[in-house]
Amino acid sequence: MRISVSICNCGSFRQDNVTTNKMKMIQFLKITMGIVLFCLCFSQTISAQDYPGEKTEYHTFDRYDFMHKGRPAIIVAPKQAADGKPWIWRARFFTHEPQVDIALLHKGFHLVYIDVVDLFGSPKAVQIWDDFYAYLTEKHGFAKKTVLEGLSRGGLIIYNWAIQNPHNVFCLYGDAPVCDLRSWPGVERKEMMAAYGFTREQFWAYKGNPVDNLAPLAAAKVPILHVIGDADEVVPVAENTAVVEARYKALGGHITVIHKPGVGHHPHSLEDPTPIVEFILQHVKF
Repeated sequence: MRISVSICNCGSFRQDNVTTNKMKMIQFLKITMGIVLFCLCFSQTISAQDYPGEKTEYHTFDRYDFMHKGRPAIIVAPKQAADGKPWIWRARFFTHEPQVDIALLHKGFHLVYIDVVDLFGSPKAVQIWDDFYAYLTEKHGFAKKTVLEGLSRGGLIIYNWAIQNPHNVFCLYGDAPVCDLRSWPGVERKEMMAAYGFTREQFWAYKGNPVDNLAPLAAAKVPILHVIGDADEVVPVAENTAVVEARYKALGGHITVIHKPGVGHHPHSLEDPTPIVEFILQHVKF
């Protein structure tokens, strides 16, 4: 009898223990699922509010204005990012003739900007862009290659940054771009020399202009598009685009130039941006 009772009590103990363990397991699974659901909801909230600064609207898209290490910066997010998170980096005149940017936002591209206008594409400007590039690709997961867009004097920074970082560039789009400091109107020449730390003699003897340093872009096979007004007197074609086109082709590089007969420096871009957008989409490949 003692043995029988002992065995019966042991079985009861084991049954109670199994039941307790099951209850604990169920409770653990409930807690775990709750944590997982919370994390998913939290991560979605974070991803939706991932960018710093003031949020406003830019042509129906979310625009974020913030300071990045003392420089005004902008990120415009598409409604749904394309695979690979492609982006176009605008160098100057952020809201001017935005039709290319808007078309690419609709295609799932991000649009970004950081203000280096007072530096005229100098090494200081390139360093600021290097830092902003690292921030966008490392912090926000942007594609390692970008599309560069430079209107007018914005041509200096897109070219100078691309020359230093040719393997980080899908393609380069210059719109009436300045490609030689000496070709820019003299009204801002003092500011240019100050940005580079040049004397007058150094300014005129400088051989670090985009027109002088196209070899790294050609070696990396970076496609280039220029849109120009043939009657441009502010950024003369003969001193800028024509020089780039001849030298880039001589280096084996691929460059396309869209001419606007009889048009001056303005308006920039094209009323129908399709040829520009198609050029960019053709060369954005992961």
